[in-house]
Amino acid sequence: MTDVLRRGRASLAFSFFAQGVAFALLVTRIPAIQDRYDVSDGLLPAFLAAVPILAGVGSVCTEHLVKRVPPSHVLRWAQPVVLLALLGVGAGDGLWELGLALAAFGLAVGALDASMNMLGVSLQHTYGRSIMLGFHAAFSLGGIVGASLAWVGAHWDLALFVSYLPAVLVLLPAALVGSRWYVDASGQKGAQAVAPAQGGAGGTGVAFKLLLPLCLVMTIAYIGDSTVSNWSAKYLQDVLGSSEQLATVPYNVYMVTTLLGRAVGDFGVRRFGAVAVVRVGAVVAAVGFAVVAAAPGAWVGMLGFTLVGFGLCVIVPQTFAAAGRLFPGAADAAVARLNIFNYVGFLIGSPLVGALGDAWSYRGAMLVPMALVLVTLFYARSFASGPSRYGDGHERPRTADVGRGSNGL
Repeated sequence: MTDVLRRGRASLAFSFFAQGVAFALLVTRIPAIQDRYDVSDGLLPAFLAAVPILAGVGSVCTEHLVKRVPPSHVLRWAQPVVLLALLGVGAGDGLWELGLALAAFGLAVGALDASMNMLGVSLQHTYGRSIMLGFHAAFSLGGIVGASLAWVGAHWDLALFVSYLPAVLVLLPAALVGSRWYVDASGQKGAQAVAPAQGGAGGTGVAFKLLLPLCLVMTIAYIGDSTVSNWSAKYLQDVLGSSEQLATVPYNVYMVTTLLGRAVGDFGVRRFGAVAVVRVGAVVAAVGFAVVAAAPGAWVGMLGFTLVGFGLCVIVPQTFAAAGRLFPGAADAAVARLNIFNYVGFLIGSPLVGALGDAWSYRGAMLVPMALVLVTLFYARSFASGPSRYGDGHERPRTADVGRGSNGL
């Protein structure tokens, strides 16, 4: 690998890290945000749903934008907007200010997530082996840092703006400097890549019928992830009787387990293949949700969220990688469309858990993502679609899909 690719991989990993910090700082302080703006329990799901809706819009716009500019340019400017919008969430006083900050956060996050994963898929193609889990491990590490900062803010009763400001002051200039080394398709630096040969949105098309199983898996994975992100703190505090400080811990634990799982996940994919890794992940995540639903106290609940993290952590990166393999001539378009179902999962998961919790019980609501994640088992073979490029040949193409996957029809 050339120095350009190594620097590109490192700078992209830092972008995933910064995004993990920003996202964790937002979601782990939802109770504090609710208190600051006096958002009712009935109105809270609407605010939580607005972010993934707008993020989906941002992802769709990114699909069209990368036809004219490289994904690295989109990422370079989306990340600062995310960080500044986070500050806006902590600085406002009225509901309209919260709504405006969350709208900016959502739109920018959609562009950020899509462009980051586009660059990750193209780099994995250039490297010729599985590295996507490593990028998402950097996101998990950022989530740990962000959740830890959130715990400090809750422990010292810091204002949201004061809690968010140090992270933004560090991450914003570092992200801008690191963006100089982003690498687009074919190993070109972002400033030099005009018409990427691989992974571009142009050329061959993306048949939604072939992409649909991966879209369903992505939706299910993010229903589970959004349950942890948006409801773990409230679940521990309101259902299991923990303190506000302890309520910030489950997301941190969740991110630690996703970091550990993703740190070794690429080796698992190379050794056993993506199909086996995804199946094991789905079973472990389902067991975790069952433990959360039955937990007698906060510490057992955190054990359940730990298992959920170990299970879900491998599914999302492999879904993006599978889309890139399925449509090698239109990977950017496939990733952008698949990324929309990231937010569909959040859009369904957050209101669903809240509505079931209010109408039934939050314990019962945890059984829904448990059942859904088991559906992934029926679609695990979709991760074997396309040419076997990584590992020792475990990911064999399905005969019916080889020709169609290679030309995007």
